[in-house]
This record gives sequence, C-alpha cells and structure tokens, in this order.
Amino acid sequence: MSGLKEQLKNELKDAMKAKNIIKRDTIRFLMSALKQVEVDERKELSDEDIVKIIQKSLKQREDSMTQYKNAKRDDLYQKELNEVNILKNYLPKQLNDEELENIIKTTIKDIDATSIKDMGKVMKIVTKKTVGKADGKRISTIVKELLS
Repeated sequence: MSGLKEQLKNELKDAMKAKNIIKRDTIRFLMSALKQVEVDERKELSDEDIVKIIQKSLKQREDSMTQYKNAKRDDLYQKELNEVNILKNYLPKQLNDEELENIIKTTIKDIDATSIKDMGKVMKIVTKKTVGKADGKRISTIVKELLS
C-alpha cells in the first residue's frame, strides 16, 4: 500500500476519534474516489496516482467555491474552503514561481522551443516534471509568457 494512502487511513481514524466531522468527511470522500479508480482500473494506486486524484478533487472544489461565492452562499463556500485546506495538506510542497520558471526555461532550452507553437511540447514535459508540485494554470501562464 502506498505511503500516502496509509497516511490518509491513519488520519481518517484520528479525525473520527477527535470527532472532526469536516476532516472525516473530506478524507472519506477522497478514499471513496481512490477506491473507485482502483476498482475501475483494477490496479493498486501509487502516490503519484493519488496526488493526481487529489488535484482533480481540489479543482472541483475550487470551481464549486467560485459558483457558491457568485450565488452568495457563504455557508457552502466556507465548507468547500475547509475541504480545500484539508486536501492541500496531502499534496507535495508547491514550487514557487521562481523554481517553476527555472524548470520551464530549462525545458524550453532543452527542446529548442522558439514560439508559442511549441507550447504543447513544453507543457507536456513540464507537467510530467512537476506532478503535484504546480498547477496547470500556473505552468501555462509562465510558458505563454516565456514563449511570446
């Protein structure tokens, strides 16, 4: 079993003992999503796979937060925000803009990217290098900036 999955199971037990309902429910939801992928794909998930699922879940919650904020549903917005904060604890440390920019510059140099037409190639390589450490939007923004 992956280390991250083991950590989630242990923290679920701790949240249940501490009667932390938000954390308990968030981890349960995540564990359910992990189990669903394991059953569908018939494989044991690695930490990298789990990080991708957490990122997908985070993106869904952030989209929901935007919708709730626009609808002035502060109660639901706050619930989603709490869940986002819990999920972020299970992601690797995020790269700062300078570190990310250095990775992108190196990649651009390595593949001799010269124009915005090469953006797809750069994005593919950088995304693999930074799995779980940088959001796709951030990567895209910096790549566009550097290739323009």
